[in-house]
Amino acid sequence: MGDGPAGSGTGRTGVWLIGARGSVATTVIAGCAALVAGLHEPTGMVTESAAFADVPLPPLESLVFGGHDITSCPLPKRAEQLAAGGVLPHGLPRSLQNELAAADAEIRAGGPGPGDTRDDETLIASFAADLRTFRSTHALDRVVVINVASTEAAPGAGGVGGVDGVDGVDGGGAVGQSVGERPVPPAERLPASSRYALAALRAGCAYVNFTPSTGLHHPLLQDMARCSGLPYAGRDGKTGQTLLRSVLAPMMAQRALTVRAWSGTNLLGGGDGAALADPAAAAAKNAGKAAVLRDTLGELPPGDLHIDNVPALGDWKTAWDHIAVDGFLGSRVILQTIWQGCDSALAAPLVLDLARLVAAAHAAGLSGPLPELGFYFKDPDGGPAALADQYTALTTTFATRLREAHA
Repeated sequence: MGDGPAGSGTGRTGVWLIGARGSVATTVIAGCAALVAGLHEPTGMVTESAAFADVPLPPLESLVFGGHDITSCPLPKRAEQLAAGGVLPHGLPRSLQNELAAADAEIRAGGPGPGDTRDDETLIASFAADLRTFRSTHALDRVVVINVASTEAAPGAGGVGGVDGVDGVDGGGAVGQSVGERPVPPAERLPASSRYALAALRAGCAYVNFTPSTGLHHPLLQDMARCSGLPYAGRDGKTGQTLLRSVLAPMMAQRALTVRAWSGTNLLGGGDGAALADPAAAAAKNAGKAAVLRDTLGELPPGDLHIDNVPALGDWKTAWDHIAVDGFLGSRVILQTIWQGCDSALAAPLVLDLARLVAAAHAAGLSGPLPELGFYFKDPDGGPAALADQYTALTTTFATRLREAHA
């Protein structure tokens, strides 16, 4: 399926961002431009480390950005807002004005927006056409579609809509007579993330779900994805609290310590804080955080995880964990952690890594889920759960696959 060639791993690569005017996407685009201009170092990018020095990845200067969003705030203005909030360095948006404007010119309307009555089949066809036009206009070897929109509620958990940008809610519409190659009951509804994912498959684009939203995990899309001949990866980027959990939980298990309770709280603002104020969206987010503990420890310890919207925090967040452990002869051990940071700045280098890695996988003729990329996700498509093992799978197993495919 699809009409994208699989050529050189160093060819021009399109990066199509769902939620392209959101905080994460803006930081990704500005960050890539800053690295190409030599204004900053590639801190946080594993693909720029020695482990990938001889792996055929598309260079950062070959990446061309576009995307879908239903918001209208131009990227240069959004970047200025992020700089005012301390997310981007002061003065960087002005230095990158041309690069941000060029990427903004490639953003197309998502949907459905307010008053948009198009059904899902019409929307999907329109999104796929946007992707094909983007690829042909810029003579791209391939396009990687990456979902960085805010979290939507899981299907059946209070709705199928999702947040397509910083402020806009992208609701569900009725599905047409068919989705892809499979007949669909007329009453069936697709979540917003699954519409964009299906459009990627139709346009022959590799796909990454950096969110906990449904995407390709919808039962109507899973077989299509496996048969598409395209690589894909996901889901839910692991940037902060869960990153720490994926290190601490294996430590407890390897030391044969019994975890009696593990509770956590997240305080955050911005678009994510507003989206996760919806209990159904928060539940979808928390599922991935819990999965890391369950997969590593064998069962989920008692304890709750709360997500609280604090608008005054803007794009910054604080995550607390309280871990109660039984040690030798029943002695109690307590570990408390505090993680403070900006999710957009934590996510951006991971998104750039994934764009390059998945593009290289596509160029190498790899298809289906890429479990070796579990290093980046809370709920990966297979592979180990512990961060150290995931790092080995990424830098050894996956890097070797790419080298051998291009040899």
